[in-house]
Amino acid sequence: MAQQPKQERAIQTRKEILRAAAVVFDKSGFAGASINRILAEADLTAGALYFHFKSKEDLARAVMNAQPDSIVPWLSSEGLQRLVDITLVWAHQLQTDVLLRAGVRLTSEQGSFGFRDIAPYQDWSRIMADCLRVAVEKGELLSGIEPTELAEFVVESCTGMQTYSAVASEDRADLVDRVTRMWRLLMPGIAVPTVIARTEVNPARAKTALLDATTSAATATTPPNSPA
Repeated sequence: MAQQPKQERAIQTRKEILRAAAVVFDKSGFAGASINRILAEADLTAGALYFHFKSKEDLARAVMNAQPDSIVPWLSSEGLQRLVDITLVWAHQLQTDVLLRAGVRLTSEQGSFGFRDIAPYQDWSRIMADCLRVAVEKGELLSGIEPTELAEFVVESCTGMQTYSAVASEDRADLVDRVTRMWRLLMPGIAVPTVIARTEVNPARAKTALLDATTSAATATTPPNSPA
């Protein structure tokens, strides 16, 4: 029985390290971050950090790959609406969630510090393609739409939009509006008319889906609909 509290403490410590690293990476990028600054932010010892992560590079990869964890597992929608919700909540959370924001920054800037890790993009593409496969099964998409191709296009579009928004507005304040516009332009070319009519695509939906996700997270012990 003593093993379980020990494992829970280890999981919590890992989360604290990731959060502290995200704060430092978000402020200073990879080059400006240091293990000492991350340790000071986390208020932990070097031994605790190195138990979980081998190096700053290992920690940066973990932050990069943690992006979907704060969004995807908790959403209850399905098919095309789920895909829309992922992008809207992502756009909203980039303004407030430091772990997500640091992951996006590191992924975008990784070439400058010697990384070429496509895994974060591939993870998002896989998650979105899964949503689109469900949409195909539900008859929501027009004939000929290929889930993997469309998923990669959405990831590419969102990557470009957040970069543009980071320059065009303070704290990416206009990103939810940009994502909403993307879907308004994209929907007629991918979805059947009845599905377009019932799919919620508006800035308010981001907060609604996020509220649903937060409520689910507070009441569940394991994430519902968690991707395998």
